[in-house]
Amino acid sequence: MKVCIPDEAGLPLLGPVPAGVSVCVSAAPADADFWVPPFLAPQDVVAHAAAMPSLAVVQLMSAGADRWAGRLRPGVQLCDARGVHDSSTSEWVLAAILAYLRDFPYFVRTGRRWAYRQTDELAGKRILIVGAGSIGAAVAARLAPFEVAVTAVARRARPGEGVHGIDELPSLLPSADVVVVLVPLTPATTGLVSASFLAAMPDGALLVNAARGPVVDTGAILAETASGRLGYATDVTEPEPLPAEHPLWDLPNVLITPHVAGSVRGLLRRAYGLAGEQLRRFAAGEPLINVVVDGY
Repeated sequence: MKVCIPDEAGLPLLGPVPAGVSVCVSAAPADADFWVPPFLAPQDVVAHAAAMPSLAVVQLMSAGADRWAGRLRPGVQLCDARGVHDSSTSEWVLAAILAYLRDFPYFVRTGRRWAYRQTDELAGKRILIVGAGSIGAAVAARLAPFEVAVTAVARRARPGEGVHGIDELPSLLPSADVVVVLVPLTPATTGLVSASFLAAMPDGALLVNAARGPVVDTGAILAETASGRLGYATDVTEPEPLPAEHPLWDLPNVLITPHVAGSVRGLLRRAYGLAGEQLRRFAAGEPLINVVVDGY
């Protein structure tokens, strides 16, 4: 069996390689049975899978599988990196909420001027997490010490876990001070954060997007933030990269980072640890974990 990974640094991070398995380093190999594409791979890398006749498994380094889902030939298992980005993305979410509420962007813009002002606070806020997967759980865990009330929403309600269904959003949004969006990008979630979704949020609320750019209607969030009614903190945009002339850049109530929530020093260790576990499962004929079904 041939395994291909995109980084030489990943070789020692895979852990024990089973007998009969060879590992190559290539971002776009000519052939492989088990392929780990580059993190944040460009769109054209996906099409390369069609030229790999023996390909049986694609193990992503990203939590989102939207670029790959439905684009591999039948029989090829697609696995995402669920769990790999829990700590890094939840850290970004918390940092974004705190930076926005405590007015860090304002203080940065004032330069060397001692611009004292009172800020908002996280304590006492009502947080709605839309996307109750592993990253959503990590966000909720990190919010726990901050004296907040957290409500989680998933595709379907999970009453035993206190998780609401997405059909309940119209009744939940009006009472949320902060809405964190963590859903994967699928046909069902594209444009989920629409003009009506935003209109249901209360004045002064903050939307945090750590999902994918197309989940949020760019025109709708621009209208709400330009009016000053809502705040927006996002790591992803539509289009992406966001053009330098786009008006979102200039709004004082908008905080934008360039898709860096998962780009941390511990990424390779966790991602290749998962890839190594998966290839050992595959070599032993055991079921893989994190298999993507219906885009999730």
